[in-house]
Amino acid sequence: MSGIDSVVRFENVGMRYGTGPEVLHDISFHLQPGSFHFLTGPSGAGKSSLLRLLYLAVRPSRGLINMFGRDIATTSRRDLPALRRRIGVVFQEFRLIGHLSAVDNVALPLRMAGARRSEVDAHVRELLTWVGLSEHLDAPPATLSGGQQQRVAIARAVINRPSLLLADEPTGNVDDATAGRLLYLFEELNKVGTTVVIATHSAALIERFRHPVLRLAGGELQVVAPAAA
Repeated sequence: MSGIDSVVRFENVGMRYGTGPEVLHDISFHLQPGSFHFLTGPSGAGKSSLLRLLYLAVRPSRGLINMFGRDIATTSRRDLPALRRRIGVVFQEFRLIGHLSAVDNVALPLRMAGARRSEVDAHVRELLTWVGLSEHLDAPPATLSGGQQQRVAIARAVINRPSLLLADEPTGNVDDATAGRLLYLFEELNKVGTTVVIATHSAALIERFRHPVLRLAGGELQVVAPAAA
């Protein structure tokens, strides 16, 4: 990402669905390479819509979005998949493939990128063991608990060290100890250059890890520096 001032830059972005009212109003912020932010706000504040814009699922109704130095408005549909491959996403609904094992679900991004199977398997098994799933490597999603499925989804999102990681309530189905372990994983990924945005309702998590906060309320965004320790 040499020469890129911001991984993400929003300027006066507005977002509406169809002819309905705007759900996001004049959103302006930028994410520098290697930054770490929490995204928070009450239900209905627009967090899901902002995340959809960030992972290029939708385009804004107005305003400018620049990702990895590219103006999204002038980027062709043909070129969008290459940008999306630089983004790791942890969805609330996990989106695991039911007929694949945990190992094969996590391996998908690497295999799609053309990595050799021997290298993929070793790396995937190591990561799944790190997140506490060493006894479930070959298990299909249906046999795993919600928290276990969430850890598989997180492992899949980070396996190829994306430039930008977006996670929607990644600790919502795990206990406090596992939540801390997962945030540590995100921080380690951040230390090697990945820009991280974690959407969460957990005030305790925000207080514990003390990263800047993108706070949405009524469709408007405020960037809040972490409180002093």
